[in-house]
Amino acid sequence: MSVYTTVTPAQLAAWLKRYSIGELKQLTGIAAGIENTNYFVTTSSGRYVLTLFEKLKAPELPFYLDLMAHYARHGIPCPQPIADLDHAYLGELNGKPATLVTCMPGAELKEVNAQHCATIGALLAHMHLASNSYHGRVPNPRGPAWWTATLPQVLRFLDAGSARLLQAEVSFQSLQRTDNLSSGAIHADLFRENVLWDGARVGGIVDFYFACVDALLYDIAIAVNDWCVTENGALDGKRSGALLNAYCEVRAFSADERRMWPVMLRAGALRFWMSRLYDLHLPRAGELTYAKDPAYFQRILTQHVAGANGLCLP
Repeated sequence: MSVYTTVTPAQLAAWLKRYSIGELKQLTGIAAGIENTNYFVTTSSGRYVLTLFEKLKAPELPFYLDLMAHYARHGIPCPQPIADLDHAYLGELNGKPATLVTCMPGAELKEVNAQHCATIGALLAHMHLASNSYHGRVPNPRGPAWWTATLPQVLRFLDAGSARLLQAEVSFQSLQRTDNLSSGAIHADLFRENVLWDGARVGGIVDFYFACVDALLYDIAIAVNDWCVTENGALDGKRSGALLNAYCEVRAFSADERRMWPVMLRAGALRFWMSRLYDLHLPRAGELTYAKDPAYFQRILTQHVAGANGLCLP
């Protein structure tokens, strides 16, 4: 959610003529994130988010836009794509695929407690149940194949100890098999920054552009690794227990999921350590971009590998 492609008010005003959402009042770039160009758009009829896709191509995008529309129809608080006058969610602006979605209410939490984690656990389970009836199929673009391909590109930036840990984890994960785990459409990036809170309730879950079809357990591990860890990478038992118990009340875990839980926690930490290393050391040029600290997920992975985070699934 950075600004790589500049859009002027005049350009957007002309583009918005293809929609029935009123006249442009304000256009503001969103500086957070790393993947796409995003703007807040205010018109005479409301507030929206404009996204220009910097990596994803037009044929790839229906999976994500249709998934958001599917979740919205099933009562999940998430952005609703806006159809243009030709009933299409996707257009083109300044040479990039572009879409408008509703702007969700609320703000990111600064302090997270067990009740917040319980809310997220239950909501994630409802998302997974809703994904049962979603038939789009996109494999995980940041899964094991990507880890293997990216490994040699980032190793040269690491000290010897960090390089050994990264190589060992990619090797370990390559030996794991997840065929017996329940799979479906997952968010794959359900961090605190991607959940907006409107008081005590979730106002909206945003940023679905890493969504894919993968193990549901992997989605849970990604969430736990962000919502339920301390600064040193250890799991907070109270928050982790609240999230997992609330999830289990909506969708029960299988025996295979319980067995693979430690592996998935490690996989979730590896994925974001690897991607943050890549974004930090091999960045694309962008007006308002920033890179997040890779060491955060290195600490989490180190704790998982050491067996310090021994929380079992309920």
